[in-house]
Amino acid sequence: MAQHEVLIVGAGPTGMVLALWLNKFGVRVRILDKATAPGTASRALVVQARTLELYRQLDLAEAVLAEGHRAHAFNLWAEGEHKAHVQLGAIGEGLTPYPFLQIFPQDRHEELLAERLQAAGIVIERGIDFIDYSDAGSHISARYLDADGRAQTCEALYLVGCDGAHSMVRKSLGTDFSGGTYRQLFYVADIEGSGPALNGEVHVDLSEADFVAVFGMNAGGRARLVGTIRDDRVNRAEQAGTLTFEDVSERALREMKIKVDKVNWFSSYHVHHRVADRFRAGRAFIAGDAGHLHSPLGGQGMNTGIGDAINLAWKLAAVLRGEAGDSLLDSYEAERLTFARRLVHTTDRAFTLVTSPGDLAKMVRTRLAPALLPRAVRLPMAREFLFRTVSQTMISYRHGPLGAGQAGSVRGGDRLPWAPTHGGDNFSSLATPVWQVHVYGEPRTELSEWVAARGIALHVFDWAAQHDHAGLARNAAYLLRPDAYIACAAPAGDPQAFTDYLLQRGLHIGGNGGDSGMTATPVTPAADR
Repeated sequence: MAQHEVLIVGAGPTGMVLALWLNKFGVRVRILDKATAPGTASRALVVQARTLELYRQLDLAEAVLAEGHRAHAFNLWAEGEHKAHVQLGAIGEGLTPYPFLQIFPQDRHEELLAERLQAAGIVIERGIDFIDYSDAGSHISARYLDADGRAQTCEALYLVGCDGAHSMVRKSLGTDFSGGTYRQLFYVADIEGSGPALNGEVHVDLSEADFVAVFGMNAGGRARLVGTIRDDRVNRAEQAGTLTFEDVSERALREMKIKVDKVNWFSSYHVHHRVADRFRAGRAFIAGDAGHLHSPLGGQGMNTGIGDAINLAWKLAAVLRGEAGDSLLDSYEAERLTFARRLVHTTDRAFTLVTSPGDLAKMVRTRLAPALLPRAVRLPMAREFLFRTVSQTMISYRHGPLGAGQAGSVRGGDRLPWAPTHGGDNFSSLATPVWQVHVYGEPRTELSEWVAARGIALHVFDWAAQHDHAGLARNAAYLLRPDAYIACAAPAGDPQAFTDYLLQRGLHIGGNGGDSGMTATPVTPAADR
């Protein structure tokens, strides 16, 4: 038997979150990384609301909130003037416990995750150069060079490549990574200074083809700049052999009235927009940047990789514990690849718009966007759509293989809506990543017996207007997956719907190992229910 159940290659946020989640499920993991030391310069800054919601399951949310900075407002600048101010809390109010942008730089984020891994007794093995792997059917065998350059092999039941844009695991899978590279050179800079755009909020300048966004690190003048550098300046810098912060557009900083007193560090890089054509091959998977790359617009990249890790973790654990068959692992690709393709397409179109030098695009940026955005967020539907899109709380798997049923406006595959009441909120039960059932109102006697027979937690919430507002149905029953998405919605609260759901997908959850004695007509696990 392989010593390790899951071998993880790559110790960025995606790989470390995957290791933490698997460890919480009792899965034996080994995590390797090519870098000899953790990174110190970070590109990813924003921890979105959906990530914070899921981080409650690892007791990470409060630490991220305590160590990071909340940006409560978003601002647009154009042609040297402040054009729009949008309160983020007002946009996300009632949708999530975290209606703001949480700024928490990736380097500090990784430190926190590494500390949690160490506390769990998991050591990140550094300086490891992964070569390739072979799939023996019952396990995988990976080849790598250790920190001393010696050839080694390692066996594990499953392999997950979280090793970034140049993933060797992806290359070993033989999957295409189609897409392209943005012509613009991106930069990120950690600065200290003064000016109205350094007030701790998020500011974006839309004046010219040079895109720049300011993410406040605190309210005292420290900020992270993310932007692009025009081709003419890039060419001059490359001819001179250097590219420095002085090559950043002075016009953009001047128009936003930013006075830079100190540059703590500066880095430039090219950005790709690519998606792998598959996320799984047998016992090997890819996640995070190994599977999808896109522009940094909207702060989606790191959060999407973390979402990949959480989606895959409970499924691997379920298969390893004998609670599901191998077909459950196909749903990882079905759910996450679909989302990755849509995300890359959306961010690519948005970035093209904000960086296009054309007159029409300039008019949209400098006149239409600043005028329409504040008006749009006054409309409840537009406000909700905008926040849900950016915060990733709108991610749904309702068209995937694991969603079934509808009760109220909530369907199987949806994220459980947040419904706070005076007595608390319905997210409190989600702190532990387990299968559970929610009822808003009165549960049927048969349902209570069904969950008791299986050792599944039943959470009953007294019916309130907030539940109706969230789209939940009174007295309906909702079967929740360990990652807090709804697996099956039973509008009549009848547990037979859950029995059918589990049998049709080969799932055996609960203390007695399943649903023997009750029958249902099997369907293909990949069917869209």
